Amino acid sequence: MQQSMEFLTAEESAQVDGALLTSKDKFSTRLAIYSLRCLKQIAEETGLAPEEIPSEQITTWIQKDENIKEHLDVDANFESFFTRLVISSLRPLKEVSQEFGVPLQDLTVQQVVKWYEKEGR
Repeated sequence: MQQSMEFLTAEESAQVDGALLTSKDKFSTRLAIYSLRCLKQIAEETGLAPEEIPSEQITTWIQKDENIKEHLDVDANFESFFTRLVISSLRPLKEVSQEFGVPLQDLTVQQVVKWYEKEGR
């Protein structure tokens, strides 16, 4: 059963808000943090590494995520759009992982925020 999760915790939001980022980069950072959390949870449930999770499993996860249903007006078009956003977050997360020399599943919010700050300069 999927655990209840917030899109971002108050601490994560504060880290993103305190970063020297444009509004667009703050959105991308928030999305990457949410995506990382989803990928970690799916990986835990399936035994797959986050970068090996098929897009179909990500789609299923988003369809079942109660936080999305609770906070957003969701229809099939939105689910498809949001799924593509989460999947597209995998590329920068892989870059963060490589830059910090840690497996994707071990990335921290702070590392993700720092990477987006560096990329935004």
